Amino acid sequence: MKAELNQPLMSRVDVVGQWIAPLALRALLAWEFFEAGREKLHGENWFADLDGRFPLPFSLLGANVNWTLATWFELAGGIALLLGLGTRYAAFSLWVLTIVAIYAVHWPSEWSSVAELWQGYAITNDGFGNYKLPLIYLVMLLPLILGGGGRFSLDHLVRTFASPEVVTPGRTGPMTWGLVLAALALPLTVLLPWVGGALTVLGVALVANGMRRTAPRVFARPATALR
Repeated sequence: MKAELNQPLMSRVDVVGQWIAPLALRALLAWEFFEAGREKLHGENWFADLDGRFPLPFSLLGANVNWTLATWFELAGGIALLLGLGTRYAAFSLWVLTIVAIYAVHWPSEWSSVAELWQGYAITNDGFGNYKLPLIYLVMLLPLILGGGGRFSLDHLVRTFASPEVVTPGRTGPMTWGLVLAALALPLTVLLPWVGGALTVLGVALVANGMRRTAPRVFARPATALR
């Protein structure tokens, strides 16, 4: 007890947050996606009514295939989030699925300015789209993609048994930033081609720069030069 009181309060709150905060996000998102998948599983396929609005490569698949993929990604992803198993991968798959859903269902068919696009940030459909709710899901998925499922998860349990020693987080260089940026931005090119494309290019450039710095210098001058 005394040792605990000697630590700063916010440091102790951080530890509690590593248990509770990711669990709250996982539980709510798991419910939402699982319910969406369950409704599709027991409902009728209405993807054919979208009239080919799916982006590539999903536009190459039939309505039945897309319906089946969406159904099982939502069901399996919801269960994975609830258990905290493969949290980062499940959250990223649902990130991509949500972006596709925004593009096919919630995105305005036409917009010419950011102010006009912003009118679609709404729950009700008034002719400008209604992407508010799926955008909130994207923001909620982001901490799980980057931070994982937290301590109250099967991921943490497996990691503890696999490597009981405490692993100190390492320094993050441009390569890691680039990989994360490119992975998150590439799906966004479906909605905002210029923004998503620019961020993807920036991510690839950071990865390339990191690889160049870490690559062995094949043509480096030998330590002992010839005399």
